[in-house]
Amino acid sequence: MPTEHIVLLLIAERDRLDAAISALGGTKRRGRPPKNPLANAPAWVTGKKPAETKKRGRRYSLAARKRQAAKMRLYWKNKRKETKLATA
Repeated sequence: MPTEHIVLLLIAERDRLDAAISALGGTKRRGRPPKNPLANAPAWVTGKKPAETKKRGRRYSLAARKRQAAKMRLYWKNKRKETKLATA
């Protein structure tokens, strides 16, 4: 078998393998890479169970929510007064 024919067969095999790898791995991400590459990785990659993921967000107590609601009611009451004075 001539050497050129072997090279052509190897190149064809390489192209098939590249296509299979890209199909399994998805397309390459464009743009700036994320700070944490495992941030959006599936659980089987990170080893964490879905229940172990950290919940985000601030937790307010009932008393804090009531204080905040009272503050906002006062804010909007004053805001309505300002608009009435400005239009009159």
